[in-house]
Amino acid sequence: MKYQNRPDAILLLQDGTVFRGKAAGKIGTTTGEICFNTGMTGYQEIFTDPSYFGQILVTAHVHIGNYGVSDEEVESDSMKISGLVCKYFSPNFSRPSANGGIQEYFEKNEVVGISDVDTRAIVQHIRDSGAMNAIISSDELDVEVLKKKLALVPSMEGLELSSKVSTKEPFFFGDENADHRVAVLDIGVKKNILRCLSDRGCYLKVFPMDTSFEEIQKWNPDGFMISNGPGDPAVMPKVSATVTKMIDSGSPVFGICLGHQVMAISQGIATYKMHNGHRGINHPIKNLITGKCEVTSQNHGFVVKREDCEKNDAVEITHVHLNDNTVAGLRLKGRPVFSVQYHPESSPGPNDSRYLFDQFVGSLKMVEA
Repeated sequence: MKYQNRPDAILLLQDGTVFRGKAAGKIGTTTGEICFNTGMTGYQEIFTDPSYFGQILVTAHVHIGNYGVSDEEVESDSMKISGLVCKYFSPNFSRPSANGGIQEYFEKNEVVGISDVDTRAIVQHIRDSGAMNAIISSDELDVEVLKKKLALVPSMEGLELSSKVSTKEPFFFGDENADHRVAVLDIGVKKNILRCLSDRGCYLKVFPMDTSFEEIQKWNPDGFMISNGPGDPAVMPKVSATVTKMIDSGSPVFGICLGHQVMAISQGIATYKMHNGHRGINHPIKNLITGKCEVTSQNHGFVVKREDCEKNDAVEITHVHLNDNTVAGLRLKGRPVFSVQYHPESSPGPNDSRYLFDQFVGSLKMVEA
């Protein structure tokens, strides 16, 4: 499909707002919750991040596709976004190491998108009005027909999505002769989390989200990682119960993003849906333990209740988001258990938070000693 000959496309938001542009990727119709990401690079990592499952992504950066795609820059086995909204969907790429162009990549993954729209206006609308469901179509341009289809899309609040992206069978990652054995509960894990642990001397067994603690414990791990993932953490009681048993075992536990939220729920701390979430690679975080600040990568639409954290004597808030003072990290007092709301494994993106993996491995060494 030549860039200049692309069909018309339409973006319809749940509140009735309409944007018209050109088709990008597969010709068709797609739905999901619309959100925006402020990052200026790393679009392929974002597209393949399981945490974006069920979401239509608006990229705040103008050019998407200009450096092509690479088999080495994925966070899962396929694209996970429901659709893409961008200003310029580049048909050409200039990077010699790229494996191909973005149009072919979207067609292969059967992802629908729209370009040539005012993304600044869309981002401002979401920022002010909040996240909401949306529909993109390049094969149906009748707004009234699209409104009927959009009305059938469930809200992200109350939606369990981890089961859509979790591995179906356990698998191993890393060197089996490594110093530490870490069980990873996969509720939407990114590959780079596994790489960061493997690079630090951990041999991993990744378990499906519905695996019981007793089954995981049979492998005799030294510690547990609770991964990132999509959807509403409040509707995952079985996962929370499993995490409770992991914590009660006395072994080190590290949670990231959705894993952080599920861990909080296991300790009686509630979560809630944010107005429009945090998504980008430039979010400022303050470590309350060290006093240092970190530039972080984030992707979440839910957050834990600060009031619940402050009332819980067993929990300490370790990190806060400097833009809105939301909770970005927790630890359990007297236990080798901690979690963060952001992504310390981000690639590309800031590496300010990689120390958290060192901290987790350090806790494994202390328990083993």
